[in-house]
Amino acid sequence: MKSLTLIGIGTGNPEHLTEQARTAIAKADLILVPDKGEGKSDLSSLRMQLISAIRPLDQTIVSFQMPVRDPELPYQKAVDLWHDEIAGRWTDAIQSTSNADNVALLVWGDPSLYDSTLRIAERLDPKPKLQVIPGLTSLQLLTAAHAIPLNMVADAVTITTGRRLADHGWPQGVSTLAVMLDG
Repeated sequence: MKSLTLIGIGTGNPEHLTEQARTAIAKADLILVPDKGEGKSDLSSLRMQLISAIRPLDQTIVSFQMPVRDPELPYQKAVDLWHDEIAGRWTDAIQSTSNADNVALLVWGDPSLYDSTLRIAERLDPKPKLQVIPGLTSLQLLTAAHAIPLNMVADAVTITTGRRLADHGWPQGVSTLAVMLDG
């Protein structure tokens, strides 16, 4: 693998894919599709639908089983080990094919906002040339759907996780709080 392209796919609505995302999907030698198990098979199915709308599915697509984070370990340690294991699964999937110079992975939302895909990619050895294609975020789509601005005039927006909100409560002095990830 020479390059890895992380492609933001927003909520999975084909109309929300950017032209840059469509081009990257069409040009990839190999597309990795994570399989999160039976209860979440609709996630990989939706990725396959997006891919098939852009290119034939008989081109190289490799699914890999997503490992499960160990809930018994302290959170940071569990995530660190989980990321190592995911990077290993990517490597195994890539090595299972030949001629996979340009690899792509479709990422919900935007790969740079509340997603660990970039951190996982940094663990690959050797490190590929990395390209990130932004996707529409759930925050953008939510505010657009309701025709409302996210921020108040002259006020900041704080973005946090559901886990942090549950552990620490509403941050002091914050009037606009966006919660990403539910756990």
